[in-house]
Amino acid sequence: MEVSAPVDRLRVASERVVGLIAGRELSALDDREIVGVMAEITAALNALDVLAACAARVIDARSARELGGAGLAQRQGHRNATELLQTLTGRSRREVTRSVKTGGDLLDAVGVVGDDGPRDTASPVSSAGGEWLERAGGALRDGALSHAQFQAIRVGLGEPPVERYSELDPDFLPRAWVAAVERLIAEAPHLPVEELRASARIARDRLDPVGVTLRFEERFAARSYRSWVDEHGQRHGRFVFDDDAAAWVDAILQAALRPRRGPRFVDPDAVVADAPDERSGEQIAYDTLMAVMRTGAAADPAQAFGDRQPGVRIVLEASALVEAPSLVEGESPGAEAMGVVTTVRGVGHLEDGGSALPGGVVESYLCDAGAVPVSVGDAGRPLDVGRHQRLFTRAQRIAIAVRDGGCVGIGCRAPISQCEMHHIDHWAADRGRTDVDDGVPLCRNHHLGLHNRGEKIVRERDSVTGRDSYWLHAPPDPRTGEVRPPTLLRSRSPRRFDAA
Repeated sequence: MEVSAPVDRLRVASERVVGLIAGRELSALDDREIVGVMAEITAALNALDVLAACAARVIDARSARELGGAGLAQRQGHRNATELLQTLTGRSRREVTRSVKTGGDLLDAVGVVGDDGPRDTASPVSSAGGEWLERAGGALRDGALSHAQFQAIRVGLGEPPVERYSELDPDFLPRAWVAAVERLIAEAPHLPVEELRASARIARDRLDPVGVTLRFEERFAARSYRSWVDEHGQRHGRFVFDDDAAAWVDAILQAALRPRRGPRFVDPDAVVADAPDERSGEQIAYDTLMAVMRTGAAADPAQAFGDRQPGVRIVLEASALVEAPSLVEGESPGAEAMGVVTTVRGVGHLEDGGSALPGGVVESYLCDAGAVPVSVGDAGRPLDVGRHQRLFTRAQRIAIAVRDGGCVGIGCRAPISQCEMHHIDHWAADRGRTDVDDGVPLCRNHHLGLHNRGEKIVRERDSVTGRDSYWLHAPPDPRTGEVRPPTLLRSRSPRRFDAA
């Protein structure tokens, strides 16, 4: 990899930082200047991270075990490259290892010093990566991704599992991986790293349904609970959840902690009117789980969870459902079928967060709880399921959840269970309609902020594809009158990624 691009970015960003500060105290900068300084510092740090990863990879290669005492780390008095890099950088072993791996993804070949002088050796990581990894590495090199964002995509996606799908064109999954990387790169500036990593996993699960089952089984096998008592007599516990149990725990806590609805564990007659709840969020979560464990399945949902009993809701595309004839028990295969059985050939996605569940788990939920159908039009938009009402109906909320997957506020990670449905054309002022297309999910914070700041969301429909996009328009700056360009609000639904 040519290092000229990150070197140039480092030089330009550093010069801008110096120019913006120019001997002034940071506390003396106005809002625009301090934001600009932070942006340039970040650009410089990102460029440095790229150079540091490449340098770490070179040091690692020149300290290869087969070089013995002639290796770079050994000659510097260290056992291996990791120890040398930790000494040089002051970073943890995990950070150093991650940096070396990133350098391996970026460099096609690195110089290794042996007894016969410098020679080249291919990086084992980069040689196996393919075009999708080259796209991600190029975005890192050019500054479109930070080191942490690159790693989130790299780890979340993993390698295309071409060997699992021998019936497919060998180029199908690599091309799909490239498309997923390009979408993730476009979304990266608008997402926290944790959300970007989760989005990369969702993209992978959409393209690798067989892997969903394998990963589910691995995490199920790893489930565990351990407790211990510390030296002060306080008991501690540690859970490792499987995917299904984790979804239930999240649903229970969301029902208890969602905005403007609190848990009801105590006798309402014993509560002092308007007395503040002084418990922390973690204490409320603890009390919720203890209450559920004590009362069990017979708990009164109105007592424990306000107005909504917790439950896991899964989004499944109709094309994944397959009906086949079922035989009467005890009859031979040639007997007349007396009904049909529904199987799931694909994966479902949790409404909250979008994580994938294998078909077998989805089938168990269909058996126990049934399904709510949501129709979509040719452009993939959920169709209206109710009109002429002030509030969105339950069915409309489900349709919007399928479309958007959670709060569409910029950088927000709130799941759909914490969202309120916002009329983009206000019901009273704009005579707005309670239609699915004109409703967007916003968490309480983003919903209040939108109204308090006088912002407006505008829907635009592509005349060719029929697909909708939603844009956040901010009012002019009250001090300068400057009109900022609108910001595209992005769906968090798993359906934004292609499926296998």
